[in-house]
Amino acid sequence: MSRVRIVTDMIEKLSPKNIAFSWDNVGLQVGSPEAIVGKILICLDVNEKVIDEAINKGVQLIICHHPLIFKPLKNITNESYRGSLIIKAIQNNINIYTAHTNIDGAENGLNAYIGSMFNLKNPSILDPIVDGSIYKVTVFVPKGYEEAVSNEMANVGAGHIGNYSHCTFRTSGEGTFMALEDTNPFIGKKNELAKVEETKIETVVHEKYLRNVLDAMIKAHPYEEVAYDVYKLENPLKPTVGIGRVGILESPLLFKAIIENVKKSFEISHLKVVGNLNGIIKKIAIVNGSGSEYISRAAKLGCDLLITGDVKYHDAQLAEELNINLIDLGHYESEILFNNLIEKYLNQQFIKENINIEIIKSEVNGNPFTVV
Repeated sequence: MSRVRIVTDMIEKLSPKNIAFSWDNVGLQVGSPEAIVGKILICLDVNEKVIDEAINKGVQLIICHHPLIFKPLKNITNESYRGSLIIKAIQNNINIYTAHTNIDGAENGLNAYIGSMFNLKNPSILDPIVDGSIYKVTVFVPKGYEEAVSNEMANVGAGHIGNYSHCTFRTSGEGTFMALEDTNPFIGKKNELAKVEETKIETVVHEKYLRNVLDAMIKAHPYEEVAYDVYKLENPLKPTVGIGRVGILESPLLFKAIIENVKKSFEISHLKVVGNLNGIIKKIAIVNGSGSEYISRAAKLGCDLLITGDVKYHDAQLAEELNINLIDLGHYESEILFNNLIEKYLNQQFIKENINIEIIKSEVNGNPFTVV
């Protein structure tokens, strides 16, 4: 058992809410952060069948991909479908949490998860999310306290470069200070010049984490007054979040071979495709959900194939004109793996934190389409 906020904090470490698109609505949509959770249901969409499933299985928290509440509601009544779902969830003490475009674009989110199924070499982001500046933080720490201070900073976002964390540069030197009246010095005496062996720690911090990093640094530092500098950098870090993934196949394949692999991997009997079935595919782009708007970008990056969903007639024509192959995986089919991703991630976190919560993947088929 645990609380809703403990679970949602874990999810937001994987997919921070601030990387969601501005038009999106993510986070806790129904319920209380302090509610007790013993059982979780994961699903793509919340509908009446899913709510009933959660009630029948004794679930306290539903984690969904598509927001139940997307546009502002003027009222919540039983006279509207969405209002009736919200009321039913509240009456049965069911909390509802959404991770949508933030988990699509997260560094280890849904796009990355699907990309890993193709064993892509040197994967990169198709459409990076660039939100804010990068800063260098420099702090002077007495010898012996380097790890305590730098670890606290890293735990809230400092020192992350690509797939590396805890990145710092350290130099040793001598610090001097004199504690005046009305001070309580950690080292040295009042009105005497103190000379202390210190380590200068330098690290990089994204703007969105800067305030938390500085607060953690000051809290962990043994000094009454902390000496530190903050510099805005002109050299941006390689983007780690964004929509889509691009990469090179381990070995070139015929387009028709990839089609068969996709059918098998995603358990799909039929696919809509565009292109030369006997063409050679070396570089591919992947966008879960609706990604036809990225056809031109993928072609410009030299991709031979874009795998996505919700491809329209004129999108397919554009792909032909740009000589890029397409697989329309389907919106539902390209995102149902959200359930696997969240289940795997939360189970790992629960084991690490010794939390006993049961996780269930919804058995409701929410796909509105049927292939006949």
